[in-house]
Amino acid sequence: MSNLIRWEPMREVMTLREAMDHLFDDAFTRPVGMAGSSVPALDLYQTNDAVVVKAALPGFKPDDVQISVTSDVLTLRGEYRTENGNGQNDTVYHIRERRSGSFERSLTLPTSVQTDKAKADFENGILTIQLPKSEEVKPKSITIKAR
Repeated sequence: MSNLIRWEPMREVMTLREAMDHLFDDAFTRPVGMAGSSVPALDLYQTNDAVVVKAALPGFKPDDVQISVTSDVLTLRGEYRTENGNGQNDTVYHIRERRSGSFERSLTLPTSVQTDKAKADFENGILTIQLPKSEEVKPKSITIKAR
């Protein structure tokens, strides 16, 4: 015996709408590099004295990441490395969600910086880069003389 299911055209439309919502959420909230490998999430902000970049790099070691500044562009490069099972060719993965591959992320700095005085610290999977602002762009206070 077969069951009859009432056709509801709005059910398919809502499914398409939900799929489009997920597509746009993924495209605009998570940066994706070449070949689908994710690039690290980062924060960029500035204080009166410096431009600060913080990048989330869990599982990395400081030697696995390269930082370069050319003109007003900061570039981070690195490679996610995963072990190949137990080292034998008979490994069959049922789920493999950890990232592998290389990434490169470049961003334009909001102001001029002194690259020769830059500092980078790596702690608990967070890379913090401090780039001191150039003297000509730092805010200067002017004292007012009373007469």
